[in-house]
Amino acid sequence: MVQSNVQEYKQLAQRIGLIGITNFIISLNYLIYLPILTKNLPINEYGIWVQITVTIGLIPSIITLGLPYAMVRFLAAEKTIEEIQEDFYSIAVVASISGLGISILIFLFSGPLGSILFGNNTLIVQILSIIVFFECLNSLIINIFRTFQQIKKYCILIFAKTYIEVFIVSCFIIFQLGITGAVTGVLLTEIIIFCIMGSLVFSEIKIILPKFTNIKKYLTFGLPTIPGNLSGWIVSASDRYIIGILLGTSFVGYYNPGYILGNTISMLIAPVSFLLPAALSKHHDENNPLLVKTILNFSLKYFLIIAIPSLFGLSLLAMPILSILTNPDIASHSYAITPFVAMSAIIFGIYVIFMQIFVLFQKTTFIAKIWSIAAIINIVFNLLLVGYFGIMGAAIGTLISFIFVLSLVYYYSKKFIIINNQSGIIIKSIVSACAMSIMIILLNPNDLIGIIVTVSLSGFIYVISLIGLKGITKDEIYFFIGLVKI
Repeated sequence: MVQSNVQEYKQLAQRIGLIGITNFIISLNYLIYLPILTKNLPINEYGIWVQITVTIGLIPSIITLGLPYAMVRFLAAEKTIEEIQEDFYSIAVVASISGLGISILIFLFSGPLGSILFGNNTLIVQILSIIVFFECLNSLIINIFRTFQQIKKYCILIFAKTYIEVFIVSCFIIFQLGITGAVTGVLLTEIIIFCIMGSLVFSEIKIILPKFTNIKKYLTFGLPTIPGNLSGWIVSASDRYIIGILLGTSFVGYYNPGYILGNTISMLIAPVSFLLPAALSKHHDENNPLLVKTILNFSLKYFLIIAIPSLFGLSLLAMPILSILTNPDIASHSYAITPFVAMSAIIFGIYVIFMQIFVLFQKTTFIAKIWSIAAIINIVFNLLLVGYFGIMGAAIGTLISFIFVLSLVYYYSKKFIIINNQSGIIIKSIVSACAMSIMIILLNPNDLIGIIVTVSLSGFIYVISLIGLKGITKDEIYFFIGLVKI
């Protein structure tokens, strides 16, 4: 039994590592985009680009009706190809109809939407309406690979989607096609990826006409996640909309680089949030609560070990990094945003792990209620603080909202599963990060080579300090060495 559990952790850790590496590479696209966009577009057009990406992140998560997440929760348990076909195509038809309806509405109201959020650019909104439909389809199809733990295929596909888009958009920008060319590049990428993923899935899951046998079960699970998704988006991304409305798209352009830099910590939780639902659901359904609890503790500890020094490093290096990636004007406006966003990302990462408990016990309605309250708090604080403190107020308002969400989720999660107290590792990580920060302050880099050297040396100091404080044990070190050998 013990050997089986160790093997289970290793397999989970390897998958987390693969997804983590992939997400790190994918996250670099934001940093690649920054110099290309900020150095070739006026600040107001860069602000429009930000609004486009924020909208693409919002709408598909709502118009798919929570069905992709329901698919991950339930479809993996289906045994026969007939059951998989029936459920997948039932979901696909319902989500496609919903997506098409919303896309048509966006197109019809492109004029008002353009004047409010997109710098009076109606054409951009019309192109966006088509992007939204294909993004809806792609987000559904990609979850097939997630559902059946086809991690390598998933990683290859999201990598291809990201860097095909980077290539096409960059070419259009370099050829001076402006923001319209950039958004057209996003649309072309969505169509290309849909053709690639569709051919892969449809060749394995032959197309049938579904009878919608289990669609009620999927909608019952998925629909309550919509308020949570919407509220989660309001908390994490609506600040760009509020800044755009109150201050203009140029200030969205000033705000976003610092936000992107601080939010890179989110890539640390991405592999965990990707893999935990399927892995935990399997063990929960097999009545193995000890393994479920151990995996949750494992995930939380190692997220904190990596995330805490990242907060310190990003906060201290924000100004030189942003000066390299953008320009001095943007950097001077944006660097102070980074620490607040980085802290929000850590809090959100902790929340993601605790939230898995509510998913296991199918308490998605509770999560939706928490996020609904948090969304109201976020909007109120953003409206108040942006008016007084400008873009800094948006970052503070977002942090307050995330603290509220985590506090409630942590408190109520103890009714189902009690996760071990992590105060010891938090203190040891903070002490080690402080030692690391001394090196950063002494070196005070201002160019790319200096930043790379500083990050390497300070990272080494952090690891040595953490080992010295016994934040990581010998057995854990050997465990991770063993992952490389497998």
